[in-house]
Amino acid sequence: MSNTIFTPNAPYAPEAELRKIQALLKLEQAEDLAQYKLKNAKASIAERQKRGLTWYPVTIAKEDVGFGGKLVLELERPEGQQGLHLFQAGKNAALFGNVAGRAGTDRPALNGVITNVRRNKLTLATTKEDLPDWATEGHKLGIDLTFDEVSYREMDYALGKVMGAYNDRLAELRDVLLGTREARFRPERPDDLFYPSPLNDSQLAAVRHVLAAQDVAIIHGPPGTGKTTTLVQAILETCRRERRVLVCAPSNTAVDLLTEKLAERGVNVIRMGNPSRVSDLLLEHTLDAQVMAHKSYGELRSMRQTAEQYREMAGKYVRNFGYEEAQQRRQLKDEARLLHEQADDLERYITADLLESVQVITATLVGCSNRTIRHLTYETVFIDEAAQALEPGCWIPIAKSSRVILAGDHQQLPPTVKSDKAAREGLRETLFEKCFRRQPTTARMLTVQYRMHEQIMQFSSEQFYDGRLEAHASVRHAGLDAYDLHFAPDLPVEFLDTAGFGFQEITIPESRSTANPEEADLLLRRLAQLLESYDPADHETDPLSIGVIAPYRAQINYLKDAVEANDELSGLMLHRQLSVGTVDSFQGQERDIIAISLTRSNSHGEIGFLSDIRRMNVGMTRARKKLLVVGDSATLGAHPFYKAFLEYVERIGGYRTAWEMA
Repeated sequence: MSNTIFTPNAPYAPEAELRKIQALLKLEQAEDLAQYKLKNAKASIAERQKRGLTWYPVTIAKEDVGFGGKLVLELERPEGQQGLHLFQAGKNAALFGNVAGRAGTDRPALNGVITNVRRNKLTLATTKEDLPDWATEGHKLGIDLTFDEVSYREMDYALGKVMGAYNDRLAELRDVLLGTREARFRPERPDDLFYPSPLNDSQLAAVRHVLAAQDVAIIHGPPGTGKTTTLVQAILETCRRERRVLVCAPSNTAVDLLTEKLAERGVNVIRMGNPSRVSDLLLEHTLDAQVMAHKSYGELRSMRQTAEQYREMAGKYVRNFGYEEAQQRRQLKDEARLLHEQADDLERYITADLLESVQVITATLVGCSNRTIRHLTYETVFIDEAAQALEPGCWIPIAKSSRVILAGDHQQLPPTVKSDKAAREGLRETLFEKCFRRQPTTARMLTVQYRMHEQIMQFSSEQFYDGRLEAHASVRHAGLDAYDLHFAPDLPVEFLDTAGFGFQEITIPESRSTANPEEADLLLRRLAQLLESYDPADHETDPLSIGVIAPYRAQINYLKDAVEANDELSGLMLHRQLSVGTVDSFQGQERDIIAISLTRSNSHGEIGFLSDIRRMNVGMTRARKKLLVVGDSATLGAHPFYKAFLEYVERIGGYRTAWEMA
């Protein structure tokens, strides 16, 4: 059997494809930097805090001397500021002084790299040997994340490594993933599984497929099919066979979820980096917490405390400065430095000891290059959300592994690419998609979904999954009427057509966004009507959850204002039962009711963002019990996807016109 299975017209070289990806990554970096500068030049401190990019105010809790004599600062923010943020080890940051009359990029700053983050404290290794004057003159201090060059540098390095691979395991994996070498599998055995589980047949088949893969396997998980549950089971089975497994994803949220699920199953797991969710279970499994729980930590802490005492004593000799005092100060500083070095050596030993016995290491894709673990190699790497990850990011962990398991769904949201040119020329196509298309034997699809009523599921199944999805008995007929008889009779899928009503879209020139206030009002009126029979007091233990979605920021803003002005709906929002956002903000989530305003209504049939049908697949499949869609069929009907949707809702009796609401 030939090993070459991907045969374009011309001879194909993976290196040439990767070289093009590398060039597109440079374009993306340049665009990202340009947008970063534009966005942050005018942003206030409060706005940056809200986006998780700034801690303010901070105090300098400790000063130390690091590698090369450079200053290392421990910074602390007030206890009350425990909101989520994007600070983590390895990221570039800058301490700044909020000096009167100076703002934005004009503020004095001290650049560095974050080396450690613990709750309200972080350590910044700076580029200077001394603290600048403005940092000690009484100005309020803060710390900003600066442009993330680290991620781009690591992705570029990984691409170079993969392109240069020759006649080794990385070269084989590259060729399998890009389709020039056939993926190999051992025979699957029904009795191969050790851990008991309640998985269905398609999930068990996916786990067996993972165990049989010698090179690459794909778990294809459409909405609601239990991809995370299946992935955790596959990791458990792999842990039984291998010494240490690497599990990663492009987002902190996905890494956190997998860490929690593995910890709940009793796996010895260490979470590298800074978790985005603050839970006791997660924090317990961070490397910092594991180091503090180690039997040798008491000795380490004692060394650091003594070193700090010596350093403080040395500081007392600064004002009263004679020859003997200078000698004493030098001796104390030398003792402090020696103790710090010994403490660092002991911490490295503790870390190595922990990593030697750990079963699973979890990290983001870029986090896999963390200096603490970058020397490690693995037999298997699992990459979750691989269909949302830029290809260069995936090569970082793959370069450390002998076998690759990808999990995701390429029919949902693609990765975010800021450069239009890079997106057009191929950066948005993921490694997951390439392997899925070029090596179809590597994939196993999960076919039973546990989220939504079968009528909500069916259109998505027909359009994206060859009609293969099946609703589990627990959700097959679980509409709003099954939740509460007051809702009966109800339509699980309802399209409210505004054609002929004259609800024209409005373009907001400043933001190039689009709104349709009259359509938004109609959607909220129908939602309020639907909820008339709902009494939250009857469902205190299982309250309804509602999501309102629109594709445009201007429409989202209008909907939020309109909800706040509506007495009934604003109460639900206040109690976090109702949320309004874009499709992207609901990715990975679900709600009992999803209401979507398609917004576009014009005489030219222009639908803009709506033509990205994967985005609509995500929006529609967030619904569990009820999907309400409002739109203009005259504008939408020219597009094949929306034409099919209109035909579908008519077929199931879910089509209504806005005239019925008049």
